[in-house]
Amino acid sequence: MTQNSENTTHFGFETVPESEKAGRVQGVFGSVASKYDVMNDAMSMGIHRIWKDAMMDWIAPRPGTKLLDVAGGTGDISFRYLKRAGYGHATVCDLTEPMLVEGRKRAEAAQMADSLDWVTGDAMALPFPDNSFDTYTISFGIRNVTRPQEALNEAYRVLKPGGRLMVLEFSQIPNDMMQKAYDLYSFNVIPKMGQVIANDRDSYQYLVESIRKFPDQETFLNMVKQAGFENAKYRNLTMGIACLHSGWKI
Repeated sequence: MTQNSENTTHFGFETVPESEKAGRVQGVFGSVASKYDVMNDAMSMGIHRIWKDAMMDWIAPRPGTKLLDVAGGTGDISFRYLKRAGYGHATVCDLTEPMLVEGRKRAEAAQMADSLDWVTGDAMALPFPDNSFDTYTISFGIRNVTRPQEALNEAYRVLKPGGRLMVLEFSQIPNDMMQKAYDLYSFNVIPKMGQVIANDRDSYQYLVESIRKFPDQETFLNMVKQAGFENAKYRNLTMGIACLHSGWKI
């Protein structure tokens, strides 16, 4: 008698076979793609823009460099990178084609068309050669990857020697009372916003739950180091609601 030995993972607070997670994540982001940018502003009260600017400040994009923005969705990070660099090239890679479609519609995409590529791809098996990019970014995306360690390993592979990893992700507030207050907001307000703005409560319920399942700052820092990155460190943003992790391929 054979047994099903397939590994499982989390999809929010639900345990699912690993083979199902990517499809479910595609379903979530395909559903909310047209309202994704509006919801980001509503959920964070616009603070996500400050976090992304802090990310650019730390990266300090150099002219003529090549960015790979994984889970890049509607291109927000790529647009910021190219504006800071002055000139260069950005590849937006995302598992969900409708997110890329929405990104191509944005005014910035038209202005920067010669400097942008839009590629459908999996963070755990990137369709790019070794040593291809100067910078790798992933923003609010790695917690949705089935096996985040494999995504970090792939990031290391496709970066050039001297290349930079930068991960922006929701994290844990190192204060129990503040964390409880944030949880109350997240679980009671964000799914309702999703229903009103995107007509999709379930997807935003998943997004809130996925944040709680993501490793804390120190645990994720060790994963970055395990992938081979040197001089790895992190910076908390807004008391740890979000966090930037940085590493270098030396």
